[in-house]
Amino acid sequence: MLLAKNTIKNKHQSLTPETAHLNKHFIILFSILLGALNGSAQRPKDKSAEIGVFLGGSYYIGDLNPLVHFGPMTKPAAGAVFRYNVNPRFALRANAFFGTIQADDAISPSLAQQQRNLNFKSKVSEFSVQAEFNFLDYQIGNERKRFTPYIFLGIGAFRFNPVATYYNYSFTLQPLGTEGQGLDGGPKKKYKLTQVCIPFGVGIKTNLSKMIGLSIEWGMRKTFTDYLDDVSTTYYNPAKLAAAHGTVAAVAADPSRGTDPNYTNVGRQRGNPTTKDWYSFAGITLTLKLKEKRETCPGVN
Repeated sequence: MLLAKNTIKNKHQSLTPETAHLNKHFIILFSILLGALNGSAQRPKDKSAEIGVFLGGSYYIGDLNPLVHFGPMTKPAAGAVFRYNVNPRFALRANAFFGTIQADDAISPSLAQQQRNLNFKSKVSEFSVQAEFNFLDYQIGNERKRFTPYIFLGIGAFRFNPVATYYNYSFTLQPLGTEGQGLDGGPKKKYKLTQVCIPFGVGIKTNLSKMIGLSIEWGMRKTFTDYLDDVSTTYYNPAKLAAAHGTVAAVAADPSRGTDPNYTNVGRQRGNPTTKDWYSFAGITLTLKLKEKRETCPGVN
């Protein structure tokens, strides 16, 4: 069967527009936020702080899921948030988010992906700092400043570790070097499991009471790796993989279905190395406003 040969074309057609679309949104938000921060710096200070919890979902965009946002593979996510409000328009935030990303060629509508038959699942732990710009004045407990849409942009670090399941057995993929990492003719090094990301997105905030605020947001993470799913370049020689890392590595590298026994995938495209993977956290955040220190006159306890 020659269906596997069409995988390259199908994947390029589906992946490139989506990643270009995400990059365009990132550039637009970055430009808006820079202009907004410049204007916000001129506003009077009205500082406060909040702590809270995040509950929502996480998913990924990449070689195994090139187009679908909030699809069937979206998994629960949670985290903790600290927000420092510099003034009613500008805030700084620190996050610790934890979720899972997952995808499976077997459920793809693409016949080429179904034949490729790759899958992965990975827990993601992210620690990031972000700048937020409110389009309207917003303060918890202030009835005149109780609602606003906002945008955010930041930088963070995250850790992942993709695992695949075949024949009811699960394999941690990075140590197997499924694309020949570290072997003759393959990528020189195995990819790092700790990476840098750029979180950005949009949301809305509203007051629930004098001390409690609610945020609903959707954020994408621009990454600088193509291996969230362990898929990027070409198929490596399975015999060499088996000799170096065992038969498990050969199975995890190429579990494709329905291939002519006289046909080999070696050297053919397994993923799309011209684009990077993305992941997302989306959900709600409940925050509690911390009590502010009262100012006292000098000499008065």
